[in-house]
Amino acid sequence: MKTRKIPMRKDIVTNQMFPKRELVRVVKNKENEVSIDPTGKAAGRGAYIGLDVEIAKKAKQKRIFDRTFQVKIDNQFYDDLIAYVDHQQARKELFGDK
Repeated sequence: MKTRKIPMRKDIVTNQMFPKRELVRVVKNKENEVSIDPTGKAAGRGAYIGLDVEIAKKAKQKRIFDRTFQVKIDNQFYDDLIAYVDHQQARKELFGDK
């Protein structure tokens, strides 16, 4: 049986490569709205961040997405991102890699 190729993406906070399934995609659309993309298929420019609360907190502290997308992003987005990453990390620990 052939081994499947695992798509890799770079985490913009740590600059490390991770499998795509271990990352969260954040997307900026044509109207310069930045949002979390749970499906990974939304139209627009995407950037990836690891499924770790510490990485999300570091992104908030350094305002990573402001610089990446060249748009002013409010703190509420970063708080929502931290909550989303925390939830996904808890799901991964409970259910494993399904």
